[in-house]
Amino acid sequence: MGKRGPKPKGKVKIEWSPNFAYAVGLLVSDGSLSKNGRHIVFTSKDIEQIKNFTQALGLQSISIGYTKCSDKYGSRTITRVQFGDVLFYQFLLKIGLMSNKSKVIGEVKVPGEYFFDFLRGVFDGDGCTHSYFDPRWKSSFMFYTIFTSSSLAHILWLQKSIRVGLQIKGHITGNGIRSAYQLKYAKADSLKLLPKMYSGKDLLCLGRKRLKIEQMLRTIGRSLND
Repeated sequence: MGKRGPKPKGKVKIEWSPNFAYAVGLLVSDGSLSKNGRHIVFTSKDIEQIKNFTQALGLQSISIGYTKCSDKYGSRTITRVQFGDVLFYQFLLKIGLMSNKSKVIGEVKVPGEYFFDFLRGVFDGDGCTHSYFDPRWKSSFMFYTIFTSSSLAHILWLQKSIRVGLQIKGHITGNGIRSAYQLKYAKADSLKLLPKMYSGKDLLCLGRKRLKIEQMLRTIGRSLND
């Protein structure tokens, strides 16, 4: 029998933690797996997002590159990291990610204790908040927390998982015509969801989104610590 080659060594320590779950959430929204079974790619228009991702996975030595992309807003340059890690790639496949995942991804096997850290990563990648004063009622400030995906199966799984954790339902809009579905939570449900997603002061998150949420909550005399 021939000698076996050395076992592959991974760059990523595969162990669930708040940071690890957050990074998986970012990959679900803004990451991709190459077809070669080895490389993981993560892109973002926010350099902070890239740095959060590499920090969460202990990849500070990975170089940050740039790539051109085109969308409805025109052509622009975005930041990008790519690294090879067979073990981490195989792990991601086992928990529900895949190559060309955007329209077919469904459940992601995340331990319950880390689900809201994962959800914060999904939100930082493909989520937003929307707020406004409703003209129908004086001093009525309304806001929504929104998650977007091209996969209805993934949106349904997110809705189910959030309902299990917080007993809030939300509602889904979109029919696939625009290749996007949205899971929305109105003010009362957002007041339960947002503090759960941001349950620590020093946790990794995209600063501009957290700041917007904090400003939004201050409008009604609330905070993420409530």
